[in-house]
Amino acid sequence: MRAASLSQFLPLDFGSFARCKLLTLGLIATTSSLASADDWSGWMGDQRDGVYRETGIVDSIPESGLELKWRAKIAGGYAGPSVADGRVFVFDYARRQGEAFNDPGKRADLSGDERLIVLDAETGKELWRHEYERPYSISYPAGPRCTPTVDDDRVYILGSEGDLRCLSVTDGELIWSRNFTSDFGAEVPIWGFSAHPLIEGDLLYTMVGGDGQGVVAFDKMTGDVRWKQLDSNAGYCAPSILNQGDQTQLLVFSPTGVHGLNLISGEPIWNVELSPMFDMSIAVPAVEGNRIYASGIRTESVMFELDENATAAKELWRGERDHSVFSSNSPAVFVDGVVYGTDCNVGELIAFDAKDGNRLWSTFQATQPDEKRFIKHGTAFLTRLGDSDRFLVFSENGDLMIATLSKDGFEEHGRFHAIEPTGEAFGRSVAWTHPAYANQTAFIRNDQEIVAYSLAKPE
Repeated sequence: MRAASLSQFLPLDFGSFARCKLLTLGLIATTSSLASADDWSGWMGDQRDGVYRETGIVDSIPESGLELKWRAKIAGGYAGPSVADGRVFVFDYARRQGEAFNDPGKRADLSGDERLIVLDAETGKELWRHEYERPYSISYPAGPRCTPTVDDDRVYILGSEGDLRCLSVTDGELIWSRNFTSDFGAEVPIWGFSAHPLIEGDLLYTMVGGDGQGVVAFDKMTGDVRWKQLDSNAGYCAPSILNQGDQTQLLVFSPTGVHGLNLISGEPIWNVELSPMFDMSIAVPAVEGNRIYASGIRTESVMFELDENATAAKELWRGERDHSVFSSNSPAVFVDGVVYGTDCNVGELIAFDAKDGNRLWSTFQATQPDEKRFIKHGTAFLTRLGDSDRFLVFSENGDLMIATLSKDGFEEHGRFHAIEPTGEAFGRSVAWTHPAYANQTAFIRNDQEIVAYSLAKPE
């Protein structure tokens, strides 16, 4: 994993330093070269925390919208793009046969190919692709769920039916592969394998499912199993890294609860019981300091805190009707004692006070601005801009906006329609894919294309 994923982000990386040095020599003359760079190497960014740290981007979105840099055709999928070292990685599904219907209780049987398509980040030109035949038998079968994870010269993908593959970023050569059903006897979740692979050190972590193998750590270089842990189904939530003082743990939200595990051995350290209906452990828990908030659907949520040594968890409160927020497709964020997230029951963006779960405000502006009553699983992806109170907000209707989120309310600073919502859910058109932000650019996809818009502040 790149150093930015393992330590505090440095405001000026080596490449930026070199560009700044050239500037002092008079060899270049653009202020954008002074901006700090930030790749988006996997789910929720380089540091997996939903924060975009690049400088030199716009403070608001003009009425005319953002400048389109390029667009490229792709096929279906919920997997967000990733961006690293001038390449954009897009994971999709090219369907050949079968009816792709969306029914939360039924699996659709399709034939087609899962494909990793790699594009030039500046032009959108295809550099290479890796594809393999993969029949589908899942609900909401548009395509893969997991954002590709880039780690130096390798990229890792996890397909909807459990194909975990390691490829060369240069040309897509297959280095190793595992399949969760054939290698582990795992059951494919009804909505497909969805736990974006996480790289930390020399290990890759993801959810597999089954007795003693709810989560599995693989050797990232060989695909060999290093350890397995938890008696649980796979669920849908990606593992993440939890830093508490001098302790670094693996944070896992399985269908049986929230767990802190030893990164190297997988040994359990603490756990909090939480069992969402239908195994819907989906949204990565939101963390601030030693407090952690996790939620499922309906009224299933918990706020808890870890002790000084991060060896024990104390429950603070549980969710209730019209209380806190119950996240599903998109993770909540936890900033300055306030949690913000889109609610799967009413579909609004909701803010609540972390100390007691009482709601502070709610709005449909972030999900479906014309809605007045409720929408099931209303979704918006929130990306914090550095350590500010401003966020890039991507709405399920295909709008991208910049907004201030605070305990006092939601203040919009411009929006534009970035892409068509080509998906379908509960009778409405949706775009349920997290964008990537890198190189002063927003990369956004649907089931037909990926587009790149400039976020650079005008000189």
